[in-house]
Amino acid sequence: MVAIIIISIIGLLAISAFFSGSETALTAASKARMHALEQDGDYGAQLVNKLLSKRERLISAILVGNNAVNILASSLATSLFLTAFGPAGVVYATIAMTILVVIFAEVLPKTYAITRPDETALRLSPILRPIVLVLSPVTLALAWIIRNIFHAFGSTMAEEASLISAHDELRGAINLHHQEGGVVKQHKDMLGGVLDLKELAVSDVMVHRTKIAAINADDPPDVVVNEVLNSPFTRLPLWQNDPDNIIGVLHAKDLLRVLATLDWDISKLRIEDYASEPWFIPDSTSLQDQLNAFLRRKMHFALVVDEYGEVMGLVTLEDILEEIVGEIADEHDLEVRGVRPQTDGSVSVDGSVPIRDLNRHMDWTLPDDEATTIAGLVIHEAQTIPEPGQAFTFYGYRFHVLRKHQNKITSLNIRPIDVDVVTES
Repeated sequence: MVAIIIISIIGLLAISAFFSGSETALTAASKARMHALEQDGDYGAQLVNKLLSKRERLISAILVGNNAVNILASSLATSLFLTAFGPAGVVYATIAMTILVVIFAEVLPKTYAITRPDETALRLSPILRPIVLVLSPVTLALAWIIRNIFHAFGSTMAEEASLISAHDELRGAINLHHQEGGVVKQHKDMLGGVLDLKELAVSDVMVHRTKIAAINADDPPDVVVNEVLNSPFTRLPLWQNDPDNIIGVLHAKDLLRVLATLDWDISKLRIEDYASEPWFIPDSTSLQDQLNAFLRRKMHFALVVDEYGEVMGLVTLEDILEEIVGEIADEHDLEVRGVRPQTDGSVSVDGSVPIRDLNRHMDWTLPDDEATTIAGLVIHEAQTIPEPGQAFTFYGYRFHVLRKHQNKITSLNIRPIDVDVVTES
């Protein structure tokens, strides 16, 4: 009789270990991998997805089964120890079962499952599936009781609770794999850039109006041709009477084709006749929408206007792609200088450097919600236009203004506080 009870306790502990490992494995299993395996015809992955599709019923079944076998095992152990040691057997049984359950029915199976969740979930799902079906009447009754208890206290079931979005889940997974070394920083930035397209507006990445290389349509044709040939850009806005009055966009290839038809006689050239119609877009357009618009219209160039219709800048397809893959340079690009790491751990930065570019280059986390450039961030936080020599500390960094031109901060030195070796009052 004693041997039968001991064997029964061991068997119940094994079943408890099965339930504990199943819960951990199915909770930690990769949904993406299970979906891919199911698409390839894997039967185990199909069962895993079916189980996870009704997560509440799955967890309830596991908990019911696990608690039932643990209670039964403890009852058998108590009866065994009472027979052997009398009233003191209750204490001995409690100690023994606590040790056995924690080690062999909880920690051991869960540790194994968490180290290889996909493999464990695939192996255990064929066994767990019929158990969940058998216990479904019990789990449905429990769900009804719980639902009414929540209702009695004026609350609702978990379905109405706010859940993390797929967008945030992907971002979290990317950051986690980067921290664990599974994703290199370059790939992390690229994947994060794709996710950021929906959150960023064209005003965050556009070339500001003060930096636009534009052509005056009233200039002599030879001057215009020289400007186009000397420009590193293939598309140039064309203005007339006022720099804000953009009347078209001149493409260098179109200009060359026209000159070829005119036998290279520049005097016959009428620039405005060969410029394409400008495309104006609102500054609030998201990068995702603008990328789709570029692809749909098969265009690479758009002018950004504010709510009053004033030109704020321009955005190109390349600007959006650079948010994903980083800086794109070719043999005609001008070298852009702006971020210069120093030997003391600080960084000299031009005020016009975008915050996102600096974060990506230095792997920093400066916020870009209220400002686009580093100079804009300092002015926003200082609530004033600083003078050279002034320093500010915010977001874990020390900003030292080096130079200013009129009302523009042109150069700063930024030092993360953790490498600041000088104590300033």
